[in-house]
Amino acid sequence: MIALALPAQDSGTFTPPGIDQMHLPAILPWGASDGFSKQMLLVILSVVLIATFFIAAARKQQLVPGKLQFAGEMAYGFVRNSIAKDIIGGRDFMKFVPLLFSLFFFILVNNIYGAIPVIQLPSFSHVGGAYVLAAVVYVTWIGIGIRKNGLKYFKLATVPSGVPWYILPIVVPIEIISNFLVRPVTHSLRLFATMMAGHLIVMIAGSGIEFLVMQENVLLKGASVLVLVGAVAMYMLEALIMVLQAYVFTLLTAIYIEGALHADSH
Repeated sequence: MIALALPAQDSGTFTPPGIDQMHLPAILPWGASDGFSKQMLLVILSVVLIATFFIAAARKQQLVPGKLQFAGEMAYGFVRNSIAKDIIGGRDFMKFVPLLFSLFFFILVNNIYGAIPVIQLPSFSHVGGAYVLAAVVYVTWIGIGIRKNGLKYFKLATVPSGVPWYILPIVVPIEIISNFLVRPVTHSLRLFATMMAGHLIVMIAGSGIEFLVMQENVLLKGASVLVLVGAVAMYMLEALIMVLQAYVFTLLTAIYIEGALHADSH
């Protein structure tokens, strides 16, 4: 399941890896489509891992929690209090905790795959998964807005209060594009682009190390050590970004839900 399908290097020309090397052939190809890919397998595995961990953590609940129960409660409490309650507010947040909780840990585990040796393939380096999550969030917050305010929600979301009428022909189209077109696109592409870029940089560094090691020039061979140091630094940075992007995606989801719930007060 290794993701770094690097192009073979010769001693004369450096061939950098491209996006094609990030996505290996399907495990079970069928028809004209890509078939069952490694990303799909990892997504299924992430659901199993998350469910197994939290079911095990909640199975034997004690007044004085053990290590597993404590870890599960801390993880749940982080999403519940630091994202849902702080952003949505104490009155309405509880009904949205399951969604935010599921999003955060689903994205986190699928991102962290990219930092695990051998697997080393973040699921959201493929744009399809990011589009699906952003679409689910998009439909959710619009549905919440309509349920709370009726069709009047679209007016509340696109016509800012206090704006003079003669400026509205300029402001309203901007609000429509920003809220209903740009928002879901940036929500998905932010996750996809950071995962793809970080993974691609690590691949290029690995391919560069291989190329330099194969050179006859001793200085070039020595330069591979510097590239390795840079690759390790980028690897650690990518791991940090994996966690941050799970948090940012979930945080933005909470912000969108809060905006839909309280559109009449914005």
